[in-house]
Amino acid sequence: MNRLYHVPLSPFCRYVRLVMAEKKLEVELLEERYWERRSEFLRRNPAGKVPVLAMNGFTLADSVAICEYLEETHPEPPLMPKKIPERAEARRLVMWFADKFHLEVTANLLYERVNKKITGRGHPDSANVKAGAKHIKYHLDYMGWLLDHRRWLSGDRMTLADFIAAAHLSSLDYIRDVDWNRQPSVKDWYAKIKSRPAFRSILADQVSGFPQPPHYADLDF
Repeated sequence: MNRLYHVPLSPFCRYVRLVMAEKKLEVELLEERYWERRSEFLRRNPAGKVPVLAMNGFTLADSVAICEYLEETHPEPPLMPKKIPERAEARRLVMWFADKFHLEVTANLLYERVNKKITGRGHPDSANVKAGAKHIKYHLDYMGWLLDHRRWLSGDRMTLADFIAAAHLSSLDYIRDVDWNRQPSVKDWYAKIKSRPAFRSILADQVSGFPQPPHYADLDF
């Protein structure tokens, strides 16, 4: 059995979960309190971070590396374009969300409002929350611009870029931090990917102390 060490609201863990579900790969989800730094977990990933995937006798950490591995070892359905320039654009956008979006938005909103409470690291920093609320507007507008020119974020087909973007936005939507009225094209895109069977387990997540908003699992939101 494949095993994924994860936390439910982590967008990086959700990225792996979505890709595995899209490729119809069964996985056992093991919730890992990574901040407790268990010695057994640190042996799997000395960085002490989730996600960590144990698969085929092989252990791999880092969501970007994991999803590239899954794409190479389980190429159906394909989640990367065939042409090299288009693959480069998909990878650029994967890193946009893994790096820039995460640092400017997710870390300032989700990590301040949820992770600090769960890990016992104090109260949210209001300056960081304000910064995240400001930056998400820019990112939604950029996504809107992309989707006004393309069917999916990186081009004419759904790729890993769409799944990592959806993973981040789903985590933020859980805590009501996405203004879906700002960019109709982004809302339409999210509705398409949210309605895929791969999204079902994500929409079923329940995090203690943080109830789902009424619209969260609604496909017609």
